[in-house]
Amino acid sequence: MTEHVTTPASAIGRVPPIAEAARRDIPAFVRPGDRLMTIGGRRVPAVSGLTLANVDPATEEPLASIPRGGAEDIDRAVRAAQQAFTDASWAGIDPDERGRILFQIAAVIDEHADELAAIESHNMGMPLMMTRHMMAGVAQIYRHYAGWPTKLYGHTVPTVGNRLGYTRKEPLGVVGLIWGWNGPMPQLALKLAPALAAGNTTVLKPPEWASLTTLRLAELLESTDLPAGVVNVVTGTGAEAGEALIRHPGVAKIGFTGSTATGKHVHEVASADLKRLTLELGGKSPIVICADADLDAAAHGAAIGFLAGSGQACTAGTRLFVQDSIREEFIDRLVKVMDTFTVGDPFDPATRMGPLAARQHFERVTSYFEIAAQDGATIRAGGKRYGDRGFFVAPTLLTDVTPDMRVAKEEIFGPVGALMSFTDLDDAIVKANQTEYGLAASVWTKDLSTAHRLAAEIDAGTVWVNTHHEMTSGPMPFHGFKQSGIGGEGGFEAMDAYTRTKAVLIAL
Repeated sequence: MTEHVTTPASAIGRVPPIAEAARRDIPAFVRPGDRLMTIGGRRVPAVSGLTLANVDPATEEPLASIPRGGAEDIDRAVRAAQQAFTDASWAGIDPDERGRILFQIAAVIDEHADELAAIESHNMGMPLMMTRHMMAGVAQIYRHYAGWPTKLYGHTVPTVGNRLGYTRKEPLGVVGLIWGWNGPMPQLALKLAPALAAGNTTVLKPPEWASLTTLRLAELLESTDLPAGVVNVVTGTGAEAGEALIRHPGVAKIGFTGSTATGKHVHEVASADLKRLTLELGGKSPIVICADADLDAAAHGAAIGFLAGSGQACTAGTRLFVQDSIREEFIDRLVKVMDTFTVGDPFDPATRMGPLAARQHFERVTSYFEIAAQDGATIRAGGKRYGDRGFFVAPTLLTDVTPDMRVAKEEIFGPVGALMSFTDLDDAIVKANQTEYGLAASVWTKDLSTAHRLAAEIDAGTVWVNTHHEMTSGPMPFHGFKQSGIGGEGGFEAMDAYTRTKAVLIAL
């Protein structure tokens, strides 16, 4: 029987137990060996022959290697995508047919959901229960956008009597997609599904630390009626493959998810030839807990807000603002909830927090513990590595934090919450908005007026009330304000992001 260990937030503990029984059926795709990219419907290595190693972040054991693609590989992929676009095998087909193929993609993901979830958990460390939940949402995203090809309407325009004016919605051409390692399949789906629904062809550059699910998905797409060259995959580093993609003159648009610093670079480079852009970037989201809130629900919601996915989420609620009168009571409840976040092997059913995704990131996150102490914050819980194998970090709560501290300003991207207090709603609004980011926020209150006021005045693209991290599978838009991005994903706005509008005027 697998041993289940509940890890106190303040513990450093021994090595997290590995769920050997649950790991017996390791997908063949993640086992050591060289995987291949997909270009023009063919599986190919990088032109250079070079590969990049992958390791399981829970065990630090080797996984399959991925091709280290570069500029020449990107050029081959863009040319294949251009050919698929111009020969009308995709953009020119009946919109109903495009929708039918998107439904096929959803069905293939449903059929192989367990395999894809397991690959994702091995590759980036997220608990299997979470990756399985994500795969159900991924399939739903493709189903949602399968309904859009037949609904890309133009409209007629009022003109003088001997003129006919109307508009057409058209695909952009070749779209380059680059996204993060902290939830690869959902992030890809929110880009690829609307891009395909609009009739574009694509070149995908998966995250270097978590490319295996994308490579496997590309193989699975061969069983659908998707024409060759519509989806091409080039793996590699951001500095090589990613840079070549954003610079390629044959790419009409870049859809990017990643850090704000990298997003600014993408913006600068892509603007040289006026590429269209969607940038979904970083966040330092506030969680505002009012005195009238259901404190048990708020404690659970706040813990999920900054601990889900080991805190590796752009929407993570890492700045916790608690009304003065309930501060100590709330901290006590929150720490108790944090103690239930079992740290361990992603394949153990009891695990609620897996490892961080890579050693480089692990070292960055844990460096903030010393930074917090030097700045005068108190480590109320956690603040330590868990075990001595794998990239595990204990759930961490910092108190006595002030808004000028680095832990309150910088995106840590780990299971670290910085707790501060506020006096009244005016104070809460000022402090919540005291950040360069504007991606998301949550408000915890029983008062409807308070909820609506804070939702209106917090400067964030998404505001949740009495919940956090709750995303839809396509219908709701997801936009970042300020340094958190340009444009958005989800909703009908996504179709605007992957189409262009042409005006036609005819003299009758």
